[in-house]
Amino acid sequence: MAKEKTLDDLFHDTLKDIYFAEKKILTSLPKMARAAQSSDLAAAFEKHEAETEGQIERLEAVFEEIGQTPRGKKCAAILGILEEGQEIMKDYKGTPALDAGLLAAAQAVEHYEISRYGTLKSWAAELGLRNSVKLLDATLKEEKNTDVSLTKLAESVVNQQAEAA
Repeated sequence: MAKEKTLDDLFHDTLKDIYFAEKKILTSLPKMARAAQSSDLAAAFEKHEAETEGQIERLEAVFEEIGQTPRGKKCAAILGILEEGQEIMKDYKGTPALDAGLLAAAQAVEHYEISRYGTLKSWAAELGLRNSVKLLDATLKEEKNTDVSLTKLAESVVNQQAEAA
C-alpha cells in the first residue's frame, strides 16, 4: 500500500519545485538583461539576479532545516513562463515593444514566485518551521518589491516608449 502523503511531503515537493525554478531564473536573467534596450530595465534584471542568488541560499537553508539535500524537481510552470520570455526576445528583437514584453514576462515570473513563496511560508508556519518562515518571508518580500519596481518602471518609462514608437 502506498504511503499517505502529508503536508511535510507537499512542502518538500514544492520546495524542490521553487528551487528548480530559481536556478532556471538565475540563468535567464542575464539573457534578459542583455536583450533589454532600456538601461533601467537591464539594471532591474541585474539587481534581481543578485537577489536570486541570495534566494537560492535561503532555500538551501530551508532544505537544511527539514533535513533534506537541496535539489530541484522539474517545474513545468516556470519552464513555460521562461519559454514565453524567450519567444518575446526572439519575436520582438529590435522593436520598440521588446522592453514592454520583457517586463511583462519578468512579472509573470514574479507572480509565480510570489504564489509559491506565500504558500511555502504558510505551510512552514503550520509545520512549526520557524526559521524557514523567516527565510521564506524575506524572499517573499523581495519578490513583491521586485514586482512593484517592475510595475513602476513599466508605467513610468517602458510602456510609453513602446507606445510612442
